[in-house]
Amino acid sequence: MQKIRLSWAQLSERFVHTALLRSFIKWIILGSGVGILSGTASAAFLLSLEYVTDLRMGQPWLLFLLPAGGALVSLLYLKLGKNSAKGNNLILEQINNGNEAIPLRMAPLVLFGTLVTHLFGGSAGREGTAVQMGASLAEGFGKLLRVSPVDRKILLICGISGGFGSIFGTPLAGTIFGLEVLAIGLIRHEALLPAFVASFVGHLVTTSFWGVSHLQYNVGAVPELSTLVLLKVIFASILFGLTSMLFSQLTHALKKGYSYVFRNPMIKSAAGGCIIIVLVYFLGTRDYLGLSIPLIQDSFTEDVSPFAFLWKLIFTSLTLGAGFQGGEVTPLFAIGATLGNALSGFLHLYAPFLASLGFIAVFCGATNTPIACFLMGIELFGSNGANGAIYMFIACLVSYFFSGHTGIYTSQQIGISKSQWIQVPEGTTLGTIKLGKKKKSRSERS
Repeated sequence: MQKIRLSWAQLSERFVHTALLRSFIKWIILGSGVGILSGTASAAFLLSLEYVTDLRMGQPWLLFLLPAGGALVSLLYLKLGKNSAKGNNLILEQINNGNEAIPLRMAPLVLFGTLVTHLFGGSAGREGTAVQMGASLAEGFGKLLRVSPVDRKILLICGISGGFGSIFGTPLAGTIFGLEVLAIGLIRHEALLPAFVASFVGHLVTTSFWGVSHLQYNVGAVPELSTLVLLKVIFASILFGLTSMLFSQLTHALKKGYSYVFRNPMIKSAAGGCIIIVLVYFLGTRDYLGLSIPLIQDSFTEDVSPFAFLWKLIFTSLTLGAGFQGGEVTPLFAIGATLGNALSGFLHLYAPFLASLGFIAVFCGATNTPIACFLMGIELFGSNGANGAIYMFIACLVSYFFSGHTGIYTSQQIGISKSQWIQVPEGTTLGTIKLGKKKKSRSERS
């Protein structure tokens, strides 16, 4: 009897490892497929983005076409976009048990819309575009292979990770971002291998196959670990988190405000473009248009205006609130880096060091992805990123905590509340959390 039991145990063990091997090979293949698609899309986007940015810099008059460009993109989304207008929120909804299809048209629409935004001077980023392209291509890839509903969700996560990892050259951060962004406080480990494969392959395709390079930043000296430096970093990180909250809340408020005043989406975008033009000439600078990469680079090499972070925040919120296409992440990098630079004199800390912390911490607070942002710091800041790892981790954690239950993605769910004293119903999204509190208070009164 003992031998029979042993043989059954052996058979069971072999079956388990056979199933694991099949699953491993399956997701290596599927994840690589999504990585190739998203990496190629990101490479095309980055090259096109560089071209239109250089064109805008060489032809300043293009700024005056921003209202017309915004109206054109809004018209295209109105006539052709359908549910594509939801952007990243549509992707999160489908992974979190949604029942809508992600149309393949999302990829060309968001690509064209983002290039128009940057060509004419809107203040926006690139992450949203890469993620939407990656997810829509992953959806089409899954339909072609007729994958199951469960596998479809994992493929969509791969699309997020592949798009993010390839657009920034950060495969580790891309992996975790696709898992962490779905719900605050929860990570879906069943998609860990596929997400890594998609992010890593996407990164390789973008850089090695298509030859697209990514920016890295020099942090310089990292202060020795001490109680005083830790307290200063914590204080700065609280401000980073509050700035993240301000950006998210202002952007959402402006979207509602624009829509309330201008019911026609084309007029709304045109009006937003006019406001941007007026602000440019009021301030007498174009530093806050587009990605503001030079502004980020200056934060690591010289002093920048103490209000640069606030103006970049306002420009980006006004642009995205008016319905222009593009992501939020690179502008968040600029907001965080310039805020860190501005705080360096007050806190008597090395400016590039604080700029690097702000770079990842403001992004972290706005997306509620502390682990992904910490890994991004390690990947982007080279050897100095590793030396400052403890400070980066603290900055991300503190910013994540103090940004509260806010964020740039209204469909992001709250899996676990950030505080035991804040009770949030299961499945609540950031966009409905206030509504959920009102409902709860009414039931308590009854």
